[in-house]
Amino acid sequence: MDLDIDEASAAFRDEVRAWLAEHVPRPALPSMDTAVGFQAHREWEATLADARLSVVSWPREYGGRDASLLQWLLFEEEYYAAGAPGRVGQNGIFMLAPTLFAHGTPEQRERILPPMARGEQVWAQAWSEPEAGSDLAALRSRAVRTDGGWLASGAKTWSSRAAFADRAFGLFRTDPESRRHRGLTYLMLDLRAEGVTVRPIPQLDGEPGFAEIFLDNVFVPDADVIGEAGEGWRVAMTTANNERGLSLRSPGRFLAAADRLAALWRERGEPAQFTDRVADAWIGARAYQLYTYATVTRLAEGGGLGPESSVNKLFWSHLDVALHETALDLLGPEGELTGPWTDGYLFSLAGPIYGGTDQIQRNTIAERLLGLPREAR
Repeated sequence: MDLDIDEASAAFRDEVRAWLAEHVPRPALPSMDTAVGFQAHREWEATLADARLSVVSWPREYGGRDASLLQWLLFEEEYYAAGAPGRVGQNGIFMLAPTLFAHGTPEQRERILPPMARGEQVWAQAWSEPEAGSDLAALRSRAVRTDGGWLASGAKTWSSRAAFADRAFGLFRTDPESRRHRGLTYLMLDLRAEGVTVRPIPQLDGEPGFAEIFLDNVFVPDADVIGEAGEGWRVAMTTANNERGLSLRSPGRFLAAADRLAALWRERGEPAQFTDRVADAWIGARAYQLYTYATVTRLAEGGGLGPESSVNKLFWSHLDVALHETALDLLGPEGELTGPWTDGYLFSLAGPIYGGTDQIQRNTIAERLLGLPREAR
């Protein structure tokens, strides 16, 4: 693993830092889980795209800069350090886009990626179902063949960004005789198509960060199938590995939070009873940074993301919880009031669930990395 930053990457980092210092909105944008905030974040994506900073690692033809993965990591570190807005398009940019690069057709990439980069099309993740949460292979939503495409029916739940998003991606069973991981197809859906009903799910704060999606014979053209029909599980693992292992939770997020935690500890007089916990969070954030640098080095040398992404996901989800718990304990009674640390803590509690629960990740590690036998049933 090479930790030296080359001259071009250092110049890129300086350019990003200067641009963010000038353009990051102050005060912060409203919550993206409101209609007004969602639109404001969509406009921020367009501002980033105008500077070719919304998707820096993508090819230029799709709105990127052909930046290396190292440069993308540097961008993310600067982005979070500057306190820039959350990425309303993250489901598309960090999960669907890598899937399209790996399995999509040239036509799909040309049609879908540029409007995604500009925030003109925001994507929801439509994977979990009422009877298939972490056990994604148990899904019941189906799609049947029709002239020129598929008719999709079923229900998806806990769909991130779906309350205000334009489109969604998800898995559907297209072979009614199949079981588990077989006979699934990866489809992209228009959330405003005939037969689609979106029902927002209010969170504790009343804001709909998620939604249920109900589908009644919704037409999906063949052009919106990613990969081969019946091979959706293999395609979906590209999405899942990126969600767990690299792009969705970059180290920059945790480096910035750990620095804020250390600053809070100093502001509170450096209480000795919290020293070890603050140090653990700071060290954990930098350990995750180094681990990700190693992953980027492996990818640059022709490697790929595999089941080791489950180790990564376990680490960052628990780091996030511990970091925010320490901040709230430092704040004492003030921590019970609504604020950035409280909001961050409540969101961190979802980390051991979304993207595959801790139990699923441990099973993956045991079976696919350690070679342990499956539990007898």
